[in-house]
Amino acid sequence: MPIRNASAVALAGLLTIGALTAFAQEAFAPPSTPEEAVEMRQALMREDGGIVRSSGRLTGAEAVAAMETLETNYSHIPDLFPENSIVGDSKALPAIWENWDAFVAIVDKGRQAAADARAAAEAGDTATYAASLRAVGGTCGECHQQFRAE
Repeated sequence: MPIRNASAVALAGLLTIGALTAFAQEAFAPPSTPEEAVEMRQALMREDGGIVRSSGRLTGAEAVAAMETLETNYSHIPDLFPENSIVGDSKALPAIWENWDAFVAIVDKGRQAAADARAAAEAGDTATYAASLRAVGGTCGECHQQFRAE
């Protein structure tokens, strides 16, 4: 890859991470209405998806920051799913509240995988970082399979 293209990719990665960390860096306040819960969780999931998709190309401090954002976001997920918050264009299934402990267990597994990826990035351990990123992505799929419509 020519240097010019590598620089463009690096710049795009930095801009993506900068834009994506906006949700996690704001002071978190739980939603006050079901509609706000849906809006907040959809924004968080978009942010997390973007981070997971771009994080494989990150190293060093950029990778650490991305994983810190994921850890923070995962810690907020249960608060974004109050009961009776299947409104509007929500794709959440009632199974979330019927199987709350299983839902939270997947969220906790994702948060731990992000923490493992952060620690690997801090240590410069690219193999563990990559494996932990796959684990994060796996929890997204696992949760969506069980708890999301479509």
